[in-house]
Amino acid sequence: MPISSQLLLSLALKGATRAVSGPRGSSTFAREFGAAWGNARPCWMLWTRELSSVQEGPPIKKLEKVLVANRGEIAVRVMRTAKKLGMKTVAVYSEPDANSVHVRFADEAVFVGPAPSVKSYLNVDAILAAIRATNADCVHPGYGFLSENATFVKKLEALGVTFIGPTASAIAAMGDKIESKRLAKDSGVNTIPGCQDVIIDEEHAAKIARDVGFPVMLKASAGGGGKGMRIAWNEAETKEAFRLCHAEAISSFGDGRIFIERYIEQPRHIEIQVMGDAHGNVVYMPERECSIQRRNQKVLEEAPSVFIDEETRKAMGEQAVALAKAVQYQSSGTVEFLVDKFRKFYFLEMNTRLQVEHPVTESVTGLDLVELMMKVARGEKLEVTQDRAAEIHGWAMEARVYAEDPCRNFLPMSGRLRQYSEPVARSSLETVRVDSGVEEGSEISIYYDPMISKVVTWGLHRSSALFSLESALDRYIIRGPVHNVPFLRSVIAHPDYAQGDISTKFIQEHYPDGWRPPALTLDQQEDLIALMALLYVSQKLPELTKVRAGQGSAWPMDLVISIGSEEHMVSITSKLGEDPQELFLEVDVNNKTKDVLKQSIKPWAMDASVDGRLLNCQLLKRLPRGFKILYQGSELDILLQTPLQASLSKYMKPPVEEDFSKVLRAPMTGSLISVAVTAGQEVQPGDELAILEAMKMRNVLRADRSWKVKAVVAKEGTTVPADEVIVEFE
Repeated sequence: MPISSQLLLSLALKGATRAVSGPRGSSTFAREFGAAWGNARPCWMLWTRELSSVQEGPPIKKLEKVLVANRGEIAVRVMRTAKKLGMKTVAVYSEPDANSVHVRFADEAVFVGPAPSVKSYLNVDAILAAIRATNADCVHPGYGFLSENATFVKKLEALGVTFIGPTASAIAAMGDKIESKRLAKDSGVNTIPGCQDVIIDEEHAAKIARDVGFPVMLKASAGGGGKGMRIAWNEAETKEAFRLCHAEAISSFGDGRIFIERYIEQPRHIEIQVMGDAHGNVVYMPERECSIQRRNQKVLEEAPSVFIDEETRKAMGEQAVALAKAVQYQSSGTVEFLVDKFRKFYFLEMNTRLQVEHPVTESVTGLDLVELMMKVARGEKLEVTQDRAAEIHGWAMEARVYAEDPCRNFLPMSGRLRQYSEPVARSSLETVRVDSGVEEGSEISIYYDPMISKVVTWGLHRSSALFSLESALDRYIIRGPVHNVPFLRSVIAHPDYAQGDISTKFIQEHYPDGWRPPALTLDQQEDLIALMALLYVSQKLPELTKVRAGQGSAWPMDLVISIGSEEHMVSITSKLGEDPQELFLEVDVNNKTKDVLKQSIKPWAMDASVDGRLLNCQLLKRLPRGFKILYQGSELDILLQTPLQASLSKYMKPPVEEDFSKVLRAPMTGSLISVAVTAGQEVQPGDELAILEAMKMRNVLRADRSWKVKAVVAKEGTTVPADEVIVEFE
């Protein structure tokens, strides 16, 4: 309290004490007390105003030990900030995660159950027992699992444990998509036309869809992460979509409620990050562009968006803040919008948690969102003003790396990471961040989301952030389960993506028949040929060194380099210096001369400078006279032969390929939910054959042509490994 206020208060109280010293109930007492209080009142009000400015809101808590109720990369990421703040960390783990990175990264770890998430990471009783056993005083939920479970938050409050996130009431209000849309509309937020009533059955779904107008989007009320969502263009698709969404919603969230709204064509998915505290302060941050999606789940994000102007950014931010204030929101949250080609935006949902893509916001604002969440949970006021929160510094991009097969409709994969090496920045001009919870030898389980990591790059401009992301993905070594790095690499290299001409339909429109590795351009082929010539010379280096010692000249050297079925004759001339290990070559290909300088060559990858540009090529497998390589998103077989070898190889018979066309195989390891056919049944293209569930996603396996079923081999309700035969055809 300021000294002046103390003095005034002391004098006022002294006068009041003197006034009340007379007999109680006397008129003198009343008169003198009234006069004394009148004199003291201004001083008292001044002091109470100053006191309230210090003590307004909840008292500051001292949080010392955080239990992270999650796994994988987000658990590691939360623990990093906790340790930076001097907090002890506690991990929880299921049976298959016993030796995982997040368990060893934590100060303590507690086993919470078997592999299925409902028996471990979603097991509230087990998590509460872990809290009591470790005396954790706060819990960070990460995202997914219990992060938006209001009942869990209430149970933490009953234990006296702080939840690092919003209040239970805010989670309940915004976590229910039906109720949140009603609340958003009441708060003046733009909303999508549709019916927010809970759908009863397939017939009810078809009727509502007719009333709303096709196309429609069916969504799980408690959903998220692309689960429990389907687009329908007619009544038949609506009925099937309801059946699948309902089943996925129950499996993933324990809540089968579905609602329907109009599907907005060619939209962008733009979201606003908000942060609130317990003192009524809420700020918004620059938008994130999250339009590149498959199965309604994001795979590429960036901040800011090339499409959003300052006026739209401000309007979206203000509506997001209005909605957050309507539920007295505190902690990190995200308000998601769909934005049409006229920049009209509509409320989609509010995620009352930290988002997967939060690193791009951190990169362009310089703020640690997890740190802000923890400070808010302690009861501190936000130190970040709205002007500071809205500042944009440079550009950031994020690529989600998944164990999935892009060539088979992004079916999730599982397996062990036999070799694993994350990219790092190669110079001060690059900024590369990899958020992961795996390492070499880690297992990608069938029980959880198949995300391996998130690769985040930053640059002063979008073009520099994009270039860094391309380079980082090229240098990302992942051997084991099939992954989506080649797909990501080809998307960000697409001219439309480079120009920012994107929407949530980007993948469907650019790869209508499914994604396939793109053919290399002529320039890419010539660069690759130069790289392969360098690789060949590096293998022959001991022999060439002897030649240099006086046994004759090896230059120029002729070589036939085959990319797939295309042969290219090249001539190689050495520019070797005094150091025989320093490889500097001139490679003549297609009547062009390319200067190639070795940077590094390892058994699994090589880096080299081609005409002053640093390029990378991954060496996936050694072939009898060449390599299987990964280059700029394309997997290719490269043969390196002398002209004589190339002429003789034409007489070799190609290997016989086995015909697997008359069977339906499991595209991934998963649970066989149902088989829709029986022996002797005739099926037509597009008919449902079976439903396989993996990573909480239900995948309908359909006939690709007319068949007659010979036998059903696999049994419903069993777990089938990848490539296991489910149905045989005649």
